Amino acid sequence: MSNLPSSMKSWGERVKEDLAKLDIQALGRVGVLLGGRSGEREISLMSGNGVLEALLSKGVNAHAFDTGLRCPTELSQEKFDRVFISLHGRYGEDGTIQGLLELLNLPYTGSGVLASALAIDKIVTKQIWLSNHLSTPQYEELTAKSDWNAVAQHLGLPLIVKPANEGSSLGLTKVRTVEELPAAYQLAAGLDKKVIAETCIIGDELTCPIVGEGENAEALPVIKIVPPEANYDFHHKYFSDETKYLCPTGLAPEVNLAVQELVVAAYRALGCRTWGRADVMLDQKTGKPYLLEMNTSPGMTSHSLVPMAAKASGVEYADLVLWILGTTLKNKVGAK
Repeated sequence: MSNLPSSMKSWGERVKEDLAKLDIQALGRVGVLLGGRSGEREISLMSGNGVLEALLSKGVNAHAFDTGLRCPTELSQEKFDRVFISLHGRYGEDGTIQGLLELLNLPYTGSGVLASALAIDKIVTKQIWLSNHLSTPQYEELTAKSDWNAVAQHLGLPLIVKPANEGSSLGLTKVRTVEELPAAYQLAAGLDKKVIAETCIIGDELTCPIVGEGENAEALPVIKIVPPEANYDFHHKYFSDETKYLCPTGLAPEVNLAVQELVVAAYRALGCRTWGRADVMLDQKTGKPYLLEMNTSPGMTSHSLVPMAAKASGVEYADLVLWILGTTLKNKVGAK
């Protein structure tokens, strides 16, 4: 584990201690929020059903609630004592559902309203990271009136164009020539009114989960992602068995440590809590890690990466889910 003195217990050991003391009955009636209305609905259903099954296997009185099929105001009718958020993207990971849960005085998993709203917007996220002197690729916000030649000259080619408020690589294009920029912009703009272009960092694709809050936040093991033909798109993220995930990464220990320190700083800068996952590119020329984005409600599917890192720390999937839910006994409604 990084960020921990050798005399302290590892996160995995502390999770087991927490679960040994956890009173399942104290959790009460639990809602698992899944589905939703974002472009990541399909993945949210997979995540949520996995979470629901795990909680039921632990004896939790858990019930699915699809915010894409039911009005979220019906939550008050369900008499839930707390909820596990398994929603991804807008209307689930952007502070909106968190705000409703605050109004309903319902404890929930993950980051609060402000951190969720900040992290979903890749442009705002970058501004915060840059103000904290954290490395992230150069960027520009694109509009229909952008000077494509100037954008390419500023950011270099190839570059990445994507919606500012979408995840799972939806609407993302790797642009290799100036002529490809207008179509890439139109694709992204079809999903979001805010579009971002950023310098494409060539090198290893990494991801690293973070747990905890504030000064107690810490990184789990880093995972190296090796997709077919270096194309980690929506299909290769969730449905392909060709993508390889290396944990341990095979990178030098000092590189893993640098990545872990960077993602913890990024997580703290946004004010995240409980859990999250940062995506990082490792520049093959300089060896420097660059932050891409922060996920405040990471996937929990069979291909998801937080469970993989947790397992490398000695925590199985069902125990991870139960531990995350258990944090709602401590998180106060109204906290940022």
